[in-house]
Amino acid sequence: MIILGLNAFHGDSSACLVRDGKLIAAAEEERFRRLKHWAGFPSEAIAYCLREAGTTLADVDVIAMNQDSRAHLWRKLAYVAKSRPNPGFILERLRNRGKRKGVEEHLADTLPGPAFRGQVVPVEHHIAHLSSAFHVSPFDEATIVSVDGFGDFSSAVWGVGRGATMQVEGRVYFPHSLGIFYQALTQYLGFPHYGDEYKVMGLAPYGQPTRVDALRRIVRLKPDGGFELDLDYFRHHREGVAYQWEDGMPAVGDLFTGKLEELLGPRRDKAGELTQEHRDIARSVQALYEEAFFHLLDTVQPRHGTTNIALAGGCAANSVANGKVRRRTPYTHVYVQSAAGDAGGAIGAAFAHWHSLGNPRGFVMDHAYWGPGASDAEVDALLKTRAAEIEAAGCTVTRHADEGELCARTAHAIAEGKVIGWFQGRMEWGPRALGNRSILGDPRRADMKDILNLKIKRRESFRPFAPSVLDRGVADWFEEDDDVPFMMQVFQIREDKRPRIPAVTHVDGSGRLQTVHAATNPRYYRLIEAFAAETGVPMVLNTSFNENEPVVCKPEEALDCFLRTKMDVLVLGDVLIERAGTA
Repeated sequence: MIILGLNAFHGDSSACLVRDGKLIAAAEEERFRRLKHWAGFPSEAIAYCLREAGTTLADVDVIAMNQDSRAHLWRKLAYVAKSRPNPGFILERLRNRGKRKGVEEHLADTLPGPAFRGQVVPVEHHIAHLSSAFHVSPFDEATIVSVDGFGDFSSAVWGVGRGATMQVEGRVYFPHSLGIFYQALTQYLGFPHYGDEYKVMGLAPYGQPTRVDALRRIVRLKPDGGFELDLDYFRHHREGVAYQWEDGMPAVGDLFTGKLEELLGPRRDKAGELTQEHRDIARSVQALYEEAFFHLLDTVQPRHGTTNIALAGGCAANSVANGKVRRRTPYTHVYVQSAAGDAGGAIGAAFAHWHSLGNPRGFVMDHAYWGPGASDAEVDALLKTRAAEIEAAGCTVTRHADEGELCARTAHAIAEGKVIGWFQGRMEWGPRALGNRSILGDPRRADMKDILNLKIKRRESFRPFAPSVLDRGVADWFEEDDDVPFMMQVFQIREDKRPRIPAVTHVDGSGRLQTVHAATNPRYYRLIEAFAAETGVPMVLNTSFNENEPVVCKPEEALDCFLRTKMDVLVLGDVLIERAGTA
């Protein structure tokens, strides 16, 4: 059976293909469209998945959608009857849904060739999230938790997974949402773009939790593990908040009311100065999120007694909270899939449907390399076409057929303080660069963050860079020892090791690590081994291969980024391109 899983008509549009219960391909639409968080119908991602699988739409049995508009219909009607929101708000939602073409129409318009003849199956949003975490995890039994903004009238769901079955035990329904709380405060702090919550998470360690008591007026914890908002501070439930979910970069209007400014003071303009007050509010937002998150986990864990937990939903991208689970709860093993947010719902929808048919589990996602790759022939053709441009930039091009030599030379360049573009194999699934579409640097250099921001990234100075560490080195360098293959947890770096790796040590002594395994990424592992042999440090600084754009997908995008920035070295497969006179 071939199942095409989709996250469509929303931010982080994506597609995956599952054949007989095994994932074959997965990618986000933004990588092809070159617009961050691209919202709409993922036609390019679908086309890629079909190519990778060597199949056509005519062979697809089921399209599983990460959305079911019929879910919780009676609750929706009861809410409208009771709350009487602005009629324009309701009409606008209905008008937008009415204008939307169906899946079959989109397929016919965007994918020429054999037509789809299968069945379209809607999967309730949070069931897809839970499936995207549990059904591909290494756990036979686990607590399962999904927390996000909203999807199909819910914002949080929890329960237990055993074998191939998932049992939902509790929910938080619209209009209450921990994700909306975090997003609204992100907007208030002057970060208006869709997906900017990670900036607040990065800013938080620079502040003190001085406003937690004030924020407790906004979020109240409930005995069942859930939470509720004081809705006087929010607009999403009554007014027409502007949303853009079609064919472009998603956008969300202000979610908070003037009452929030009465509580915390005037909002920060996006171009305004970041003051200590803003840092303190960011720390307080993160602290209150963790308070609610751990209240939920502490309430649910005794019901099952399991020490495994699988997390999903947009809030599962909060790697700071995820990294504290082992310290603050009885859970000892945490699994967060590489695309924990809405993009991951494509995988969840596909696996939820597969297992709803009674099929047993037989797939574990232990790596994230499910996107497009590039052949040697494609790289050679690119270098031939762009040879004059590469030469004009003062670059030398060398091919290294011996992988050990390639890794040793690249590791030496990193140790010399050079900035490396590293393009290998298939592209990562999810928002993190995990060693196939990465920019690499020396974690020992205190000035490496400034170097990267000057040469390439041009981003806020408070945002940290991440360490990719050999799996065998985690216990020696971090206070926790767990597998974090998808960079979805932040651990404390051992205090005596922090001075040795200042470039990847955040202000609070933490690092958002990726554990690297020889079995799942042998070349990246070998590169870090070579760096460790030269320096004694079993890790490299890793950040995404991009410059204010989605992570590069194709070799030509990698070359473009290299040439227009001040990157020192580009490694495309076996080819090493180096600027003359770099230091």
